[in-house]
Amino acid sequence: MVTATAERTTAIHWETRQFASSSATATRRVATASTVDDLLAEARATYDRISPRAAYQLLLHGRAVLVDIRPEAQRRAEGEVDPGLGPVVIERNVLEWRLDPRSGARLPWAAYDARILVLCQEGYASSLAAATLVRLGLARATDVVGGLRAWREAGLPLADQPAAA
Repeated sequence: MVTATAERTTAIHWETRQFASSSATATRRVATASTVDDLLAEARATYDRISPRAAYQLLLHGRAVLVDIRPEAQRRAEGEVDPGLGPVVIERNVLEWRLDPRSGARLPWAAYDARILVLCQEGYASSLAAATLVRLGLARATDVVGGLRAWREAGLPLADQPAAA
């Protein structure tokens, strides 16, 4: 007959062997991307990106939410999308927790069918962020090609600056 103490001791020894042996690290996955450009290409292959003008049209008609992932200092220095379009600021370091519908820290509107347009300064960090959202099950997540820089170059409305004619 096996006692509860013997079962617990066996379990502890098994766990200890798993973490103490060098074979525990052998099960780690090997990264497939060899450069940051490869990583971006892999991320962008998981969804369709959207132009600043197409993003603007979706926002005008209330068919998407623009999520600005830039840090506060960058938003202050470079500007922000016109608040009339309803952009939501969710800095990159908390994005997944705020938008994963299963997360206890999610925003009330976070849902699998939400159309989320991720915006960064130039369209690089937003690509990685959008791919992560897609992996979380937010299949309609995407990012804005060129980020805020392309938004500005297209003459689209910024905070305290109307759209170019």
